[in-house]
Amino acid sequence: MRNSIFLALILLLIVSCKGGSQQYYVDSDNGDDSNSGRSPEKAWASLEKVNSMEFKAGDQLLFKSGTEFFGQLEPKGIGTGEAPIQINRYGEGKNPAIHGNGEDLHTLLLHNVEYWEVRNLEITNTGKERAAGRRGVIVKAEDFGDCHHIILDSLEIHHVNGSLVKSDGGGSAILWQNSGDSVKTRFIGLQITNCHLHHCERNGINSRGYTNRKEWHPSLNVVVRNNLLEQIPGDGIVPIGTEGALIEYNVMRDCPDILSHEEAAAGIWPWSADNTIIQFNEVSGHKAKWDGQGFDSDWNCQNTIIQYNYSHDNYGGFLLVCNNGSNVRTDRNIGTTNTIVRYNVSVNDGIRPYETERRSWFAPTIHISGPVEDTKIYNNVFIIPEKSLEENDRTVVEMDNWGGPWPENTFFANNIVYADEKADFFFDGDKGTQFTHNCFIGHFESLPADPAAIFEDPQFVDVSARGEGFEVLKNFMLQKTSPCKDAGIAIENNGGQDLFGNPLEGKTTIGVHEF
Repeated sequence: MRNSIFLALILLLIVSCKGGSQQYYVDSDNGDDSNSGRSPEKAWASLEKVNSMEFKAGDQLLFKSGTEFFGQLEPKGIGTGEAPIQINRYGEGKNPAIHGNGEDLHTLLLHNVEYWEVRNLEITNTGKERAAGRRGVIVKAEDFGDCHHIILDSLEIHHVNGSLVKSDGGGSAILWQNSGDSVKTRFIGLQITNCHLHHCERNGINSRGYTNRKEWHPSLNVVVRNNLLEQIPGDGIVPIGTEGALIEYNVMRDCPDILSHEEAAAGIWPWSADNTIIQFNEVSGHKAKWDGQGFDSDWNCQNTIIQYNYSHDNYGGFLLVCNNGSNVRTDRNIGTTNTIVRYNVSVNDGIRPYETERRSWFAPTIHISGPVEDTKIYNNVFIIPEKSLEENDRTVVEMDNWGGPWPENTFFANNIVYADEKADFFFDGDKGTQFTHNCFIGHFESLPADPAAIFEDPQFVDVSARGEGFEVLKNFMLQKTSPCKDAGIAIENNGGQDLFGNPLEGKTTIGVHEF
């Protein structure tokens, strides 16, 4: 008897903790808002009905596959860590679609909610004309405190015609933003995974947060993983005001050339963010007329790691590392320091095809600008093929002075630079730059001083290999007779593995492949 009573109390406690969670069904074809919504046969019909409800921990909101809805989805309610609120689909067929039709700046809005998971929706937001600030999804927390566990997974977001002008507010597939005047607010555990974002303007995934170091309150444990971005002309993935963001296994490709000459954009880059890891991503075909690199460690960023990535055919080059010297070392901007760039492959980057008088042709493979400090670029491969136009920039590395000061203590080691035609390097007022144990092969107008340089063929498996996908990178492994084998300089805290997962033990090899 005592055991039975005890088990009954345990079951009652479990039910109480779940809070009587419910499943709610929405069917635009056969539903009715006067229904209970508690079964497919009693489904609701509209977004208006959904928006009028406040959901509880553990609830599930399920849209029927193959159906379409028009308007905005703005759900309310707070989940818990043990019982998040979920949005998903039910039944067989295409993902349910929600079309915002440009009626608001969002189609899906998650505002001051936490412990929500949203999966398997198609989302559009096309207005009659472009609009500044138009998004597919907005995740917003303001004067909320710590906002936990927002997951956007397996969404298709497309045809969002936001403004192409960044200063106007731009537009994007997904925006997350945190702010607060009375209560400092941030995201903890925000995840954007397995989404397909295409035909969105201006950007893919961008963010807003605390960027002033005097008011620093970064979001934590942000993960952006395994997303495909296509036909997006501007910035791809930009974490802002974060600590320890992880950006991995994403692909950005086929960017349309529709931005003006006044618009700067790049593929994947942090801004005013610390300890960001950007790895196993592929960026290609970025065509922004200003910047336009695959990867960037930008303003006011500490300890960014860009590793194990593939960059190719980007108009502006492979890499930008920059900071504005006009406001560095202030309460607002403590500087961009200790960027690490390792075990990446860049092929055919820096191919901007515009005429020289517009100056937008500027496109070095690596651009380091302003008072960035202690940048380390090692064990990468840069393939500089013959450029198609006379106007193409053939500079491998260029340093200059955004805002006045120049880069300091930049370290290049164990890299392979393979140039089919005369490539160049440009330095002027930089301080403490060091090149060592790099391999230069091909044709160069000039070379940096490197007392341990190698000028022999590194013996790739196939240096002519081109194409999409990480399988291509196997061609940039080295043959066993390579002069680069065991010829590099040892580097501490080197990540522990090469591009292909081989452990970094014993002597160091030049390039991305360790034997």
